[in-house]
Amino acid sequence: MYLVFGALLGTLGGLFGIGGGLIAIPLLGVLFGLDQQIAQGTALVMVVPNVMLALWRYHQRNRIERQHALPLAIMGFCFAWLGSIWAVGIDARTMRIGFVAFLIALSAYNFVRMFASRTTAASQMNYSWPWLGVLGAASGTMGGLFGVGGAVVATPVLTSLFGTSQVVAQGLSLALALPSTGVTLLTYAVHHQVNWGIGLPLAVGGLMSISWGVKVAHALPERLLRGLFCGFLVFCAVTLAFKV
Repeated sequence: MYLVFGALLGTLGGLFGIGGGLIAIPLLGVLFGLDQQIAQGTALVMVVPNVMLALWRYHQRNRIERQHALPLAIMGFCFAWLGSIWAVGIDARTMRIGFVAFLIALSAYNFVRMFASRTTAASQMNYSWPWLGVLGAASGTMGGLFGVGGAVVATPVLTSLFGTSQVVAQGLSLALALPSTGVTLLTYAVHHQVNWGIGLPLAVGGLMSISWGVKVAHALPERLLRGLFCGFLVFCAVTLAFKV
């Protein structure tokens, strides 16, 4: 069952460039009754290898520029560590309420963007360093706190403010997510907030399917991909709200 569950999450993770953790966390809490921090730590066992493979697949299809990825990754790593230390000391119910609020805010932002005037992706990024570092710090903090790698924060900001296409934004977000999810998983594991018996088969299932999700992402129209991403966030928020 965990393998099948992991395969489904891996497909979604490849499709949206987020590693699958965002939907794994509410479902682990609702279906398996895990506390919020343990759900986040367990999801990260699957997310880290998924992000690694998805990042490679995105880079193969649409080259990720090193000068853009490095400031995101370095700042994301540092601030994800701080966010994860903060997360393990928070009450589980308070953390769950905060996570739902985070998803609702993110859903609302993406929903507004769906109806905003459409802008053409720029051939060159609108901003570079130090603004990419600022984005990496903010996304890393949220990723460390909520165990989602920061990609869900960085992707809409990269498309709306930095002028990238959706697939380029998702690739850069994965570059940000890889080091931040790694250090976040380590912090959660040290504080015994990981269920390895669930996390490892989820990871195997995810690795079996994430490449297919990346392939689908590159085949879909830009607007449809953004719409699916927005609906995905709303679904996660509603699912977890029933557990609060």
